[in-house]
Amino acid sequence: MHKKTDATETSHDELRYLQDCHPGPDQAVEIVPGVLWLRLKLPFRLNHVNIYLLADGDGWAMVDTGFGNDATIAAWETLFDGALAGFRISRVIVTHAHPDHVGMAGWIVQRFGCPLYMSQIEYLQGVYHQNRRTEERLVNNRAFFRRHGIDEAVIDQLVGRGQDYLKKTVPLPAAYRRLAKGKDITVGERTFRIITGAGHSPDQVMLYCEADKLFLSADQVLSKISPNVSVWAHEPDEDALGSYLSSLAELDTFLPDDVLVLPGHGLPFHGVKTRIKQLADHHEERCGMIADACRTKPMSSAELVPVVFHKHVLDAHQTGFAVGELIAHVNYMLTQNRLQLAPTTDGVMRFTNV
Repeated sequence: MHKKTDATETSHDELRYLQDCHPGPDQAVEIVPGVLWLRLKLPFRLNHVNIYLLADGDGWAMVDTGFGNDATIAAWETLFDGALAGFRISRVIVTHAHPDHVGMAGWIVQRFGCPLYMSQIEYLQGVYHQNRRTEERLVNNRAFFRRHGIDEAVIDQLVGRGQDYLKKTVPLPAAYRRLAKGKDITVGERTFRIITGAGHSPDQVMLYCEADKLFLSADQVLSKISPNVSVWAHEPDEDALGSYLSSLAELDTFLPDDVLVLPGHGLPFHGVKTRIKQLADHHEERCGMIADACRTKPMSSAELVPVVFHKHVLDAHQTGFAVGELIAHVNYMLTQNRLQLAPTTDGVMRFTNV
């Protein structure tokens, strides 16, 4: 276990970071007493995920588990033979059902014989992702993308490799213990308030310890990137962005600004209210780009993707996120009466300013 020895905070993008480096793949860094930080690799552009271990009596509660593949199993074996040798995992807390967070939950639970904790919606979402590729759902996915003007060749990518990553989990345990918004959970000597928020995932769990001013933000508040907020075929009219912005507003009201934020990706930091404003402003900027583009002629989601993501070269995986996020912005603007549907003769939805 490697302990952070330099408590000097550095300034970057108006946030204050405890340190400017991250743990190596075989390290566990103590960032405050009783909280260890690990970093596991991911096989796509977002190349890492943070794992936290919380002191829990004579064991450790693990918050999130990493991607469900052989490389992550090897990484965990290295850690349990090295930096975490002799550690007992007392429970697994999974913040949400995305595979970089829930992917190894079943493997860890089986290895240590410990319980799994998730919110009900996220547990059921994880089960859904593991059983989602039925023919009926593939037909629905194709129809959803066609309505937004996506080219057939791109649809082939999106219903195949573009969303295949969602299955990268080992089987979830058949039972779990529910984490519910507004309740408390005691881990060792700390008590955490359970906060949940939608947008990035339907009922993502965050943990706040008021006594120690610790906030495990999962992917809802990240330091350097904006979490993906998307709409998918199984709920085509969802206002995911509206839900996400409402969650940010609740966090801004509830949290003091001097909490230490432990995010699902990136570096731990101070300045949560500053970051919340940056994230909200980022989405408003994208809404402005969409509104400007729709002033001259009706535009489909497919036509709007390069307007918003013009600085990016997108592979199949990233294209899926870009399309989903663009639709989330369009749905939000429809809800806010900032866009309206234009008449159509070909079944493709196009949008204009109100």
